Amino acid sequence: MKQRSYAFYRENNHKRLGAKRLKVIPVIDVLNGVVVHAVKGERKHYRPLKSIVSVAPDPLKVAKAFRGMGFGELYLADLNAIMGIGNNFDIIRRIARETKLQLMVDAGVADIEKAKIVLHHSASSVIIGTETMTRISFVEEAVRSLGTERVMVSIDLRAGQLLSKFSLNESTDALAALHEVQKMGIKRVIVLDLARVGSQEGVDVVFLREAVESLCVGVFVGGGIRSVDDLLELDDIGVAGVLLATALHSGKITAEQIVAQGFTIR
Repeated sequence: MKQRSYAFYRENNHKRLGAKRLKVIPVIDVLNGVVVHAVKGERKHYRPLKSIVSVAPDPLKVAKAFRGMGFGELYLADLNAIMGIGNNFDIIRRIARETKLQLMVDAGVADIEKAKIVLHHSASSVIIGTETMTRISFVEEAVRSLGTERVMVSIDLRAGQLLSKFSLNESTDALAALHEVQKMGIKRVIVLDLARVGSQEGVDVVFLREAVESLCVGVFVGGGIRSVDDLLELDDIGVAGVLLATALHSGKITAEQIVAQGFTIR
């Protein structure tokens, strides 16, 4: 029997339900206890966030603002933990406790012990990024130890090139990495191009279409989204969700526009 792709099921769900299913998740990047504006992955140049969402770059205030807009989930990148210079775990715990948001947390996890610590600090799911993991077999260990619902893999790219400290049979191909983690039981993956983060340059639709059509997992996208039109295009090709930061903080995309298009924010 021919294997059906995630895009096949998504397309048929659209027809059956008469609604778009793409989910939009806001993003905050936290460095030294402050929300910063991430631009093209050049972390040494990140500056405190200036946003229409909140008057101050305080992580809790920004998270509460997103909660007030109706969002039910938040992607939080703990840049200190990712760079190995401390962490913001207490902030993560407080956000979860005071907002009741579901938190997807990237904290540079590369071993089970650290993953469990992140989850202990009230993260709903832990992100395992190719940028920081040292061996891809860790993904399978994490799924087995923590469960498929609590683990996501981020395929980290820079200008389309895979960022990793491991090799896939001497391959550094992003699509190969996606297929490899799918075999390990992952149900949701993130395609995150750091060179596009904060740039509003658009996304690589060609690559994303190929990924969605060849995989049977939910594909989430981060980096480069400019407008509602981009969301519509990503939904059309079968993307499961979008991680959104700059466009929300600048007001180019609003929660009202997202909901008006039939997308979900909860």
